[in-house]
Parts: sequence; C-alpha cells; structure tokens
Amino acid sequence: MPEVAEAANDTLRQLGTGEMTLLEELAVRQEINFLRSGLDPRSYSLVKIAALVALDAPPASYLAQIAYALENGVSAEDLVGVLVAVAPQVGLPRVIAAAPEIAVALGLSIEAWGVD
Repeated sequence: MPEVAEAANDTLRQLGTGEMTLLEELAVRQEINFLRSGLDPRSYSLVKIAALVALDAPPASYLAQIAYALENGVSAEDLVGVLVAVAPQVGLPRVIAAAPEIAVALGLSIEAWGVD
C-alpha cells in the first residue's frame, strides 16, 4: 500500500464526507473563476459543459454542471447543440459517451436507448 500524507488523507475525508469548510472554499474558487471569465452565467454553463464533453468527464460531473446550467436558462436543446458543436473537435466517441450522461442529468430515461 502506498504511503498517504496526512494532508491528502484529510482532504479526501473532507471531500468524502461533504465537510462544509472545504466545499465552501471550492465554491468561492468557482465564483472567482466565473467572475474572471467575463461570461454571463448561461454562456459560462455552456462552455463548462463543452469542456466536460472534451475531457470525457465522469457522470457525476454532468449532474452538477447541468443543474447549474438549467438554473441559468440553458435548455435541453442548447445541450444538444453543444454536443453537435463540439463533435468535430472532440470526436464522436466523446459525444456518444456524453449524450447519455446529459440525458440522465436532464431526468430522461435512457433504458429504451439500449445503452448500458
């Protein structure tokens, strides 16, 4: 087993238990990032979702970001538009992987799609 520094262990514990101090610090960093971007909340949301697709992000990443996007006026049609727009740059496999994650984050059932 690798040796884990106490600070790393503590941070993992805080993240895993949802300790508010760490989460509040991360939220402040997000707010600073948003303000520095100069984008409106809707545009900022769309750019962040495009980045998630490009990174082949894990499902949990989509849940939080899409909830924020919907709060800021992004529609389901806008999200589909993001997938179409980034497909040439990120490749179809990333878009195909992202589509069901976005659908689930929108509350849609993907069982009928035949996707595992």
